[in-house]
Amino acid sequence: MHTPVTRRKTGVTALVRTVALPLLMALAIAGLCAGPAQAADGDVTWTVRTAANGYGDDRSSYSYTVNPGGQVKDAMVVANRSKSPLELTVYAADGFTTDTGQLDLLTKDKKSRGIGAWAHAGRDSVVIKPGESAEVPFTVRVPGNATPGDYVGGILTSLKQADEAEGINVDRRLGIRLKLRVSGELKPKLAVEDLHVDYTGSANPFAKGDATVTYTIHNTGNALLSARQTVSVSGPFGWLRTEAGDIAAPPELLPGESWKTKVPVHGVAPGVSVAATATLTPLLTDASGSTTSLKPVEATAHGWAVPWTLLLLIVVLLAAVVGAFILTRRTRARRKVREDARVQNAVEQALRDKERSGQN
Repeated sequence: MHTPVTRRKTGVTALVRTVALPLLMALAIAGLCAGPAQAADGDVTWTVRTAANGYGDDRSSYSYTVNPGGQVKDAMVVANRSKSPLELTVYAADGFTTDTGQLDLLTKDKKSRGIGAWAHAGRDSVVIKPGESAEVPFTVRVPGNATPGDYVGGILTSLKQADEAEGINVDRRLGIRLKLRVSGELKPKLAVEDLHVDYTGSANPFAKGDATVTYTIHNTGNALLSARQTVSVSGPFGWLRTEAGDIAAPPELLPGESWKTKVPVHGVAPGVSVAATATLTPLLTDASGSTTSLKPVEATAHGWAVPWTLLLLIVVLLAAVVGAFILTRRTRARRKVREDARVQNAVEQALRDKERSGQN
């Protein structure tokens, strides 16, 4: 059971605050939760769970493999834990990965184009008496021209309540994750994009510094994928290689989604030029929950790791050498001028002395 997450959006006439369901999200994705999810707010409480049928008796979420043009029929059980009758809206919606790495669903006013458009509940709303439950059937009809691959969404229950004190409408949602794999050629593929490396040294020109490697993981295939990540930074010719520490796995990304990653690498030698390499090993999960490691992909970017204090010292030394050379040349030139003048004076004096001797 989970506590709903709060999301906000602004409408034209009112502020609508959506208490977005976790959908068994965080736990169902990891396969750690098999119990029902619960929404509670004051005296209003309800739970949702998968129905027991031919697909299983104790499922944490819905998962199917269907051919294009095929369909699936299933059901969700909604229980009213409140002391008064409860009317809930029921609908399906496409899923997406949030900036925090959690799976969320589109709100009802947003148009679904995948599984949220293909799944339809047997009723748009359900009224449940206190302490009772109701089974809500739904059908997933896959179009005949559906593109093979993975689709993720959810079946939702929703309760809207007005909060006059705050002047807002509260939309509390609770539902269950729904994953669909459309049969056909599966092309799982990840790409490393926008790879950059930045280096920060210390005042000690011979001490090691830190590098920051940033890149974007892009799911360019048609399957839901996570990945193992490794990052390294090396100097010229692959020398002075430094590995990053353990890197947290990215969330499972839907086809077309991207995830920005920032990795610190400590103890990088200031080798003037550095190369950062990011390697991804895609992880594909099948319908049984087994995970397969796919062929790794990698990318490399180059940057500078200049020991600026050492460079400044070299510049100062070069300036001193050049200055000393120029000063020496000027001193020699002045000395030569003085010597030439002395010789010239001596010659002129000798000529004058000779001239006077001739006159006598």
